[in-house]
Amino acid sequence: QVQLVESGGGLVQPGGSLRLSCAASGFNKDYSGIGWFRQAPGKDREGVSCISSNDGSTYYQESVKGRFTISRDNAKNTVYLQMNTLKPEDTAVYYCAADLNMVTVQDMCVMAYKLGRTWGQGTQVTVSS
Repeated sequence: QVQLVESGGGLVQPGGSLRLSCAASGFNKDYSGIGWFRQAPGKDREGVSCISSNDGSTYYQESVKGRFTISRDNAKNTVYLQMNTLKPEDTAVYYCAADLNMVTVQDMCVMAYKLGRTWGQGTQVTVSS
């Protein structure tokens, strides 16, 4: 059973940090890209950051550049999103997703929805004082 399990969300004050984790299991074929997406109340889902499983190339949404870092541990089949200098506008449910046939990390992140994409259940991140 293909599964992505996120963890690490929570409540943090503005300027604080959180690290999200996404553990992948059950894939019978190597996924080519994995990424983080988020959806705030009343807004569309958007790509935050994506990473290639093949060459480690990364993509970041402009609003998180310099604050968020995506990384992977292939031995653990886990991808992380380190989020620093968090802002109230980062508040959202964060979802991990994996594509088997990613073309580029930018394509994966820009396309909020894609047929065949595997999704995690989501983890809430709330940035508030």
